[in-house]
Amino acid sequence: MTTATSIKAILFDFDGTLSQSGAIDFKKIRNAIGCPYDKPILEFIDGICDINTRQNASATLNFFELEAAANTKLDASAGKIIPKLHRQKLLLGIISRNSRKSILRAFENFKDLDLSDFDLLITRDDPVKPKPSGQGIRLAAQKWKIKTNQIMMVGDFSHDVEAGQRAGCLTVLVDKKKDPRLADIQCDFRITDLNELSHILRLTQPLAIGKLPNDLLQEFLQQFEYMDPSVLVGAGVGDDTAAIDVSSEQVLVLKSDPITFASDAISQYAVLVNANDIATAGAIPRWLLTTLLFPPKTLALTIRKVMNDLFHACKHWGITLCGGHTEITDAVTRPVVIGHMAGTVHRADLIEKKNMQPGDKILLTKSVAVEGTAIITREFSDHLLSLGFTQEEINNGRNFLSQISILPEARLASRSKAATALHDITEGGLAIAVEELSIAGGHRLKINMDAIPFFPLTQKIATCFNIDPLGLIGSGSLLICCEKKFYLKLMDDLHQNGIAVTCIGEVLRKGVGIKAYHKGKIVDWPRFTVDEITRLF
Repeated sequence: MTTATSIKAILFDFDGTLSQSGAIDFKKIRNAIGCPYDKPILEFIDGICDINTRQNASATLNFFELEAAANTKLDASAGKIIPKLHRQKLLLGIISRNSRKSILRAFENFKDLDLSDFDLLITRDDPVKPKPSGQGIRLAAQKWKIKTNQIMMVGDFSHDVEAGQRAGCLTVLVDKKKDPRLADIQCDFRITDLNELSHILRLTQPLAIGKLPNDLLQEFLQQFEYMDPSVLVGAGVGDDTAAIDVSSEQVLVLKSDPITFASDAISQYAVLVNANDIATAGAIPRWLLTTLLFPPKTLALTIRKVMNDLFHACKHWGITLCGGHTEITDAVTRPVVIGHMAGTVHRADLIEKKNMQPGDKILLTKSVAVEGTAIITREFSDHLLSLGFTQEEINNGRNFLSQISILPEARLASRSKAATALHDITEGGLAIAVEELSIAGGHRLKINMDAIPFFPLTQKIATCFNIDPLGLIGSGSLLICCEKKFYLKLMDDLHQNGIAVTCIGEVLRKGVGIKAYHKGKIVDWPRFTVDEITRLF
């Protein structure tokens, strides 16, 4: 979904959306011009090299379109919704792969709708590539003097959705007959009747301060599935608590953490940052409660997206989103997601940091500042471009988001039975994480600074922003203390599962502190009072 914003205009597809589908016989057209079934007709005609053959094919298409237009009927819901949309002072337009002449002919048949009801008509006769290109939508935005994300694209075919997505629009797929051929199309909304647009438009209006209205909450919660039989009471209007049966488990592991830095992909961060901590205890993340706080003038559409993203992130990792609270408040200036995660582990498998022993090797998965790199490239992309970064570099950094989970490596480490302590790197980066590991484990740690791995992109970003990657938020990397005789086997297992890992040090005697080495000499371990990323916000 594009960034949620108030909708100022709606672009409608014509055939099958504003008009009843089936008026035009595409099979007959394909046979007449020799177009293969798996090739779009317009693209096929454009690809004909011989100019006479191409002109004849175009003439044939125009003939059949006009013939169909003479028999086209208005969709009943279109005649009802368009006047309502006018009363909301929305800009309305039509964007079609049809010719302008055929659409004008079709409108001659409509009693409840006139072309004057629309502010704009864009067809294949205009100097833009037709759908699925986003050029037509960008042309409409230019003519209306609005941004493309203030436009809603409504259509009944994949080309309509694809064009909207390419232009950065809110997309609505009209699936009047719940056609199985449309089931795999990814869109923001799917409706069976154009009158449902009224409700979607409600979601694009700012909400009043206070709790999310119950009818919207109920709608947003309907997507949640409770496959875990231990969930006795889940999220629901009027259900202020969740109830979970843990009688079969010996240890319940709990964690709470807010996400305040990241506005983009905030839901995925919330799930993984909390799940990562649960996994460091050797536990399986099972249940999530969330408190969602949004600033005034937030759109319901924004909240719907956050909830939807939370649900899908949880589902991906086998976690049940089982409750929480949602509120619009002037106490925050941007969305805040506070996660409360619970997991379970058998008592014998619980990993406690105090179990580390002198001689244990200290392993680091991936590289430092995975999360920090993802946040900076997602939140400061325009600034990075101005500094000379390529779009490819920025896209690469944005994709670091897919690496901020340490669940796979934590599970491998837990199953190895050789891991004596696990600690994920979060706020404050590797520098703070190593200090925390020493304090929690009650042992001094030896760290080889030269062995610490860095992504080249992270180093480049750090140089440009004058920040130290060792102090940059680093979810996605896991510190593993492993028995010396098993650490090579564990490293090999991680490598075999596609997880990069480096040995960066070892556990020393009991105590607290870090003995750091750089080029064979003892150096000070870096210290940060706050995470380096706070300097950018």
